[in-house]
Amino acid sequence: MGISYKKLWKLLIDKNMKKGDLQRAAGISTSSMAKLSKGENVHTDILVRICKALECDTGDIMEIDKEDMQEELC
Repeated sequence: MGISYKKLWKLLIDKNMKKGDLQRAAGISTSSMAKLSKGENVHTDILVRICKALECDTGDIMEIDKEDMQEELC
């Protein structure tokens, strides 16, 4: 099942932040940022760090890719 981080990228734009700013604010590694950029799975603790840095909830930064989910069901 695919995860979409489009909400995260939109939130960064709204907060006038770059990916590097988020990486420093959340204290996450470049490899975690790369995984997020590629839409890959990351550990929950990474998502929590991002949410703390952005003062938001996980639903504000990610969602299940419904198109991907439909393909898996077929």
